[in-house]
Order: sequence, then C-alpha cells, then structure tokens
Amino acid sequence: MVPSPVVQPKPLNRFLPDDEPALTFAPLAWLKLRHFLHSDQVEVGGFGISAASDLLYLEDFVTVKQTVTIVSVEFDDAAVADHFDRCADVGIGPGRCGRVWVHTHPGDSSHPSLTDEQTFARVFGNCDWSVMAIVARGGERYARLQFTAGPGGSVVIPIRVDWERFPNDLIDSEGQFDQLISSWMDEYGSNVFPRVMPDFLHSITPSKGPPKRDRLWDDLDRLYDDRVLHDRSIDLFERGQFDALLETDFDDDRGLEVFP
Repeated sequence: MVPSPVVQPKPLNRFLPDDEPALTFAPLAWLKLRHFLHSDQVEVGGFGISAASDLLYLEDFVTVKQTVTIVSVEFDDAAVADHFDRCADVGIGPGRCGRVWVHTHPGDSSHPSLTDEQTFARVFGNCDWSVMAIVARGGERYARLQFTAGPGGSVVIPIRVDWERFPNDLIDSEGQFDQLISSWMDEYGSNVFPRVMPDFLHSITPSKGPPKRDRLWDDLDRLYDDRVLHDRSIDLFERGQFDALLETDFDDDRGLEVFP
C-alpha cells in the first residue's frame, strides 16, 4: 500500500504539559492498527509514516509482506525494499517511513520480548533515531525512542491518539469509509501470513483471563526466543519443550517453569 501524500495539519497536543515527547497516531492510523490487532491471534508488524512537520506524529500505519506467529513477526526483505521504493516515489524519505517500527501483541502485555529487543537493536541500532512501538490486545501500549546522537540513549514515551482531529477526518472521508475499511482488509490478507503452529496453541486466548495467562504467553515467547537464538530448526515437540504447556493446570497460580 502506498501512503498518500496529504496536506499535513498541525498536530494537536503532541506534547504533554511538561513538554515530554509522545508518539501520536492520527485517528485513522490508530483505527487501522487496532483493526489489524484484532484480526487474528498473531502479532502483526509495520511501519509508521511520520508527518513532515513532526516525525513523532504518525499519519499512517503501513504493513509489508510478513510471516507471523503468536510471538513473532518476520518481514520479507524484498517487501521492505519495495516499501521504501513506493514511499520514495511519493516523496516520503526513509526518515519518515522507516524509523518507527510498530507491532502488536495478541496478549495483555505490551512489554518488549527478547526477540523484540534483538530485532530493534539489529535493524534500527545504527539509525540516527528510531522508535519501537507495541500495542497489546489487552489495552497496554509501549513506545521507546532511541537516538545515537552524542552519547546516544533511549527513553520510554507515551502513545497518544489525536482524537481532536477525528471529526475533520470523517468529513474528509465522507462516502469513502467503506472503501477505506475494505482496503485495510485487503492489505491484511495480502501481507500477513500466519505460520502454522501446534493446534493446541490456537485454543489459547491470550487477551483474556487472569495474569497467569500472560505468564504462559511470556513462556511461549521464551521458547521461541530460545529456538531463534540457537538457530534450532527442529520440531519443538521432539524436544519435549511443550510438554509442560500440555500438562498445565490453568488454575495453578504458580505460572510455568518451562526452563530450569
């Protein structure tokens, strides 16, 4: 999907009263992200398209072809290159279309996983600035701005939505809203490809339930991280790593101890 070049309105209330920076979504960009978040029990990733006048103000959320699971997102390299080419064709440079990495978590927690941290460091570590933003189905939000200027550093920043702009967006989209939603559905179907997971995992609903259910999701995250870090291309069932999950009593408040 090619982000449309639009006349950028002055972002409203992007800064908090104490002038702390915030990552702000335009209303339609936020609704699109929420639509993708609730489309399936998987993570979904994409890039925020920043306003020319404010790089922390996201006018759009754009996805590329990706393979996803309940705990991971893997972008197709050629699709990422095509994304930058399409943006360049409409006058949007890498600083506006490739610095804000946005992805979803299908559970309650928006805290970055080990895989998230490694991906952010590997892909964005050499950028002059970048943001990792995570939105969880349970309602939590997380964003971290990192920069390399001077000694470098990072800071957790709030995520906000510019709802004051929404009435004007609805007027501008009058008669086109159905088409807009259809385009989101088409983009999801064209770009998001779930990787086959064990059947019993699909019966687990991470977005509801007590905190212990989130601990289960954290353990699934660790299982995935362990396999990726050691490049173990083997059947997880052969390792017996999921035996504990199969035998888990969800009424047991102790959580899981998959690894010693």
